[in-house]
Amino acid sequence: MDERRPLLEIAGATVRYGAETALDAVDFRVFGGEVHSLMGENGAGKSTLIKALTGALHPDEGTIILAGRAVRFAGTADALAAGISAVYQEIDLLPNMSVAENICLGREPRRFGLIDGAAMRRRATEVLDGLGVSIDPSSRLRSHSLAIQQLVAIARAISVDAKVLVLDEPTSSLDVDEVAELFRVIRDLKERGVAIVFISHFLDQVYEIADRITVLRNGRLIGEYLPGELLRIDLVEKMLGRRVAELGVRLAADSPDEGAGALLEARGVTSAPGIADADLDLREGDVVGLAGLLGSGRSELARALTGVDRLDAGIIRIGGDATDLGTPRRAIRLGVVYSSENRRTEGIIGDLSVQDNITLALQAERGVLRRMRAQRRRELARSWIEALDIRPADPDRAAGTLSGGNQQKVLLARLLALSPRVLVLDEPTRGIDVGAKVEIQNLVGELADNGLSVVFISAELEEVLRVASRVAILRSGRVVDTVPSESLTVDSLLAMVAQADETGSEESA
Repeated sequence: MDERRPLLEIAGATVRYGAETALDAVDFRVFGGEVHSLMGENGAGKSTLIKALTGALHPDEGTIILAGRAVRFAGTADALAAGISAVYQEIDLLPNMSVAENICLGREPRRFGLIDGAAMRRRATEVLDGLGVSIDPSSRLRSHSLAIQQLVAIARAISVDAKVLVLDEPTSSLDVDEVAELFRVIRDLKERGVAIVFISHFLDQVYEIADRITVLRNGRLIGEYLPGELLRIDLVEKMLGRRVAELGVRLAADSPDEGAGALLEARGVTSAPGIADADLDLREGDVVGLAGLLGSGRSELARALTGVDRLDAGIIRIGGDATDLGTPRRAIRLGVVYSSENRRTEGIIGDLSVQDNITLALQAERGVLRRMRAQRRRELARSWIEALDIRPADPDRAAGTLSGGNQQKVLLARLLALSPRVLVLDEPTRGIDVGAKVEIQNLVGELADNGLSVVFISAELEEVLRVASRVAILRSGRVVDTVPSESLTVDSLLAMVAQADETGSEESA
């Protein structure tokens, strides 16, 4: 046992939603100057615990103790005033405003009753300098990379003299170099005595940055551990409650016969911004992974192939016939569907039920005048809930209350209900736990076995190799090579991606 006094702890935390117990007598503590990683499957209770600590909800039972004193927060403003800040996976900032305005939003310095812009910029500069981040506080937030926006969100969180900082999946959208920069900032905050709660599904990152690990499962505390005393495979098994061997990880399917014609053929595809003269072939039953660093054009190519972004040049053929996809609606009619990397704003509609989310696209295809019968909608939703093992199996449950992995399954059910020929998945496993990740990876393989063609995008190269039969390597919006996944390792693929990026930098110099 650590004899120091925790900076923040919660004892016996219990939270119920009707008959469901989200947290069951959970204890959690974090010390000043340490990174404490909170681990568990989606639905394990991590988000509920964080909401209790940050004042977003009141536990039905339990006590929160801050710096040795019991506290009760009336809301998130109270927790923030007490020095508890949180930065969530989906960056909750205003991209149309300046960096300084985002950092000081709601706490703007004033002079003669008006916002003092100069003082606001000075304050923002002080906070950013403290993090070792050198950017113009007057610049628009949207002009910066996602990594810089993440650091601005952290700057905002600590600008109130934060004692405790909660980071919820802060690295899910960052590449290797950007993760390293974020970890530099985290270590600096540690040295300043800030207590950091770190939530991530990337085990390598947890073991690199965490001083302590707490595991939750099904709303219950499994244990608190030191990373050096817990093997990674043991951590996964504690999270899942079963052995890793039971997950049934599926190997990537063999690539379809090269003699088969392309189901989807893209030639010279150009779409501003991000895609220039890209070529890609996708055969029936093929799973093609797109690999490249952030900014290489992975998501932009996915959007161009599915009618989300219009083409400036090039041609796309579906089944040998040239077509102008034009819009996502036309792409869907041709059997090409797209799952965005941002499921919160471009996928799941959280306030609608699981049933409404699953049947949404199908009803849109039928049109307002051809309403689906209520019984048919119910049958369809239940069939997909069963087929994809969506939990809880309640079609009337608000989709926004599901875990990230189950939200992703609902989104996949909506797309599969359209009976597509081509499925384009952009980061379908981002921010979800290892068990749900394996389920979705296996599902992609099963769909390919049944003839569905899949474009699969992931920042995790190991995942790309596990799922894809071929890997297309992108650089500066072009596909520079396509390689069978069986001839690649993670290291060799990383080297190819890095080499492509270096070559691209030289060309643009």
